[in-house]
Formats: sequence, structure tokens, C-alpha cells
Amino acid sequence: MSEILILNGPNLNRLGNREPGIYGSASYDDLVQFVQDAGEAVGRTVEVRQTNDEGEMIDWLHEAADLETPVVLNPGAWGHYSYALRDACAMLTAPLVEVHISNIHAREAFRHHSVISPVARGVIAGLGVEGYADAIQAIVRFTA
Repeated sequence: MSEILILNGPNLNRLGNREPGIYGSASYDDLVQFVQDAGEAVGRTVEVRQTNDEGEMIDWLHEAADLETPVVLNPGAWGHYSYALRDACAMLTAPLVEVHISNIHAREAFRHHSVISPVARGVIAGLGVEGYADAIQAIVRFTA
């Protein structure tokens, strides 16, 4: 399989404008280009999606489960409390890597716990947008 699905949750479309001291100055368009370049560098096609709608995200995860597509997921705030999202992630048979741009463990206490992490193959947090490249490389290793 050559495709990797990159799914981004709420507020990630506001990158570059939203708390640049925490999330950096890269825009969402910059993130998309970076992720596509990172996929190309390892010979994989990536599809990048973003939504502020939890139901849409769950539908995308169902699609990935049905197609056995590996997923890199930045769940945003949903990762801290959405059991519906966690249950959709648990349906995946291909590898799932959870990504957070900021170090969730160095922030507010409610961000320290992820309901997604227990069903993810790996978790990357605090490396900025570069963490997506690490997640793609991990997916490549997991699917080799």
C-alpha cells in the first residue's frame, strides 16, 4: 500500500494564526506541503484532510478501517475526551500514529491524557510540524 491518510482535527486549519508561541508560525497550507513532501521523500502518497466536525472525522476513520489505510492522526482537543473518536481508531487494522504539534504533557493538565494513545501504534508530541515526517517514517517502517 502506498497511501497514508493524514487526518487533522479541530482548529488545525488555524495554524499560523492560533497561538504561534505554542503551535509555531507555519500555516495549515505550509503543513500540507510539508507533509506531502515528507511522503514523497519516502516514496509514499499521502492524502491530507482537516475537519472541525467530529462526525466527519469518524467517517474518515471508518473509511480508513474499511480500506486498511495507515493513518497519521492529529486529533486536536478530541484526543483528550472523545471516546467516539477513540472507538473509531480502535477499528483500524493498519497502523495509526497519533501526532500533536505541541508537547501535550507540558501544557494544561487536561491535555496530559489522550484517549487515542492506547489504540495507537505510536505517539509523537512536541516536535512541531516536523513530527508529521517522523510519523510518516514510522508508518513506512510498520508497513514494510
